[in-house]
Amino acid sequence: MINDEYWMRYALAMAQCAALENEIPVGAVVVLNQQIIGYGWNRAISQHDATAHAEIMAIRRAGQTVGNYRLLEATLYVALEPCFMCAGALIHSRLKRVVYAAQDTKTGAVGSMLNLLQYPGVNHFVMAEGGCLADTCSQLLSDFFRYRRWQQKNIKQCKQAFDKR
Repeated sequence: MINDEYWMRYALAMAQCAALENEIPVGAVVVLNQQIIGYGWNRAISQHDATAHAEIMAIRRAGQTVGNYRLLEATLYVALEPCFMCAGALIHSRLKRVVYAAQDTKTGAVGSMLNLLQYPGVNHFVMAEGGCLADTCSQLLSDFFRYRRWQQKNIKQCKQAFDKR
């Protein structure tokens, strides 16, 4: 039996694609009937599009694959807890379930700051489970941001050295 960890590894592979593009390493896959019907990774920086989060990219592809924006019975696997925008997209796409790896204590809208998926008055409830491969994802994010800080420090030092000339 294929389990959540199996599919989350695909989401983490998508996160690696984001990191290779210097994007925040978040990846997502949409699974229906034991098949990936959509996938994506963060592309907001490269596409100059604030909505180009991994979840949105995966949901768009999934909708194209099935020919419908309603993704009933599908599960989204994502490396990081969805933000408010992405949680709204999960509701509107009628996903059955979302499984995320790491919590996002700053902007998470699936339990950390607020649980938008179970908010009274929404027209569809999405089941959510967190923590699947959380350590692996947290390490990936920590390594990425550590590298970005190192990179920015070195760029600053290069500029300062050049300005002294």
